Amino acid sequence: MTVTKVHKDPEKLTMTMTVELDATIERAWQLWADPRQLERWWGPPTYPSTFVDHDLTPGAETIYYMTSPEGEKFHGWWEAVAVDPPRRLELIDGFGDDTGKRNDDMPTGRMVVTLDERDGRTVMEITSHFPSLDAMNQLLEMGQEEGMVQALGQIEAILAGSAPS
Repeated sequence: MTVTKVHKDPEKLTMTMTVELDATIERAWQLWADPRQLERWWGPPTYPSTFVDHDLTPGAETIYYMTSPEGEKFHGWWEAVAVDPPRRLELIDGFGDDTGKRNDDMPTGRMVVTLDERDGRTVMEITSHFPSLDAMNQLLEMGQEEGMVQALGQIEAILAGSAPS
């Protein structure tokens, strides 16, 4: 398991996941920059993701969906806010409707990814910023924490050069 720490802070409306990767910072950055690599780990193992559009240029959007074991598609999107390869990525993160368009009925948050190389390994922190305590509770009840831990658990196999199990 690559996730070493999960910290939820209801006062700051954040959840931070810390992941230690056996990879250089440049290699770890590719997990975010390359949509084919993202498809191998973004989402729990039983909900594989498909990235339709992927652009990390500030102001650009990434559009994706996850497919359930029953074939149902769950759409999502990111808007790149700030990008500093290979160290930092800031995204607005939201849900999409059945057509992939933004779903304003669901909470939109901010996700900040930082990468820090230490002794040939990389520590990745992913901090989700929620717009309200209600939104934080709603997303946690929907399984965001468990889903992210499962998703991040697939990275080791990618870095080792094998398919995720």
